[in-house]
Amino acid sequence: MKSTPTRRATQMLATLACGASVLSLSACSSLGLSEAKPETLFGLFTPYRVDVVQGNVVTQEVMAQIQPGLGRLQVREILGTPLLVDPFHTDRWDYVFTIDRQGVPPQKRRVSVFFKGDVVERFDTEALPAEREFVAAIDKPLIRPEPPLEMAPEQIAKLPVPAKTDSTRKLPVGAARDYPPLERGQR
Repeated sequence: MKSTPTRRATQMLATLACGASVLSLSACSSLGLSEAKPETLFGLFTPYRVDVVQGNVVTQEVMAQIQPGLGRLQVREILGTPLLVDPFHTDRWDYVFTIDRQGVPPQKRRVSVFFKGDVVERFDTEALPAEREFVAAIDKPLIRPEPPLEMAPEQIAKLPVPAKTDSTRKLPVGAARDYPPLERGQR
């Protein structure tokens, strides 16, 4: 089979494309782009990630309302519907809260409420934050720091001095126009 010029050109282009892709991948490692942070794309761009919030937010102030002796309905009104209810352990409700938000470390909290009959016997929880601490913990930090709004005296001294101009403003002068009268015969 004889190769035609177009076939040879196609094979040559395919070989060049393959070689270029290998070279570009090796260039990424030599530039340090392969060691990028996992949340960035080639160390240059940060792709958008959806905020994932699951469960019930339970803070110190909310948990202070839960006392032994409360009924199931009262606990449900205060904490909400439990995220996990085990059918084999009906006397235990688990409230789990997780948040995964871009730019903020992921958080996970768990509160377990144990019942004896229909009243709270005890509860088990990790250290919970106050409401202000919780809001501060999930607040997104600024990705780029805000530039200062004031200039340093050295920067002000480097600014060019504007040329002196006439302090009186001149009104713009337009073209003088003479329009014909709107009604006939009044000229």
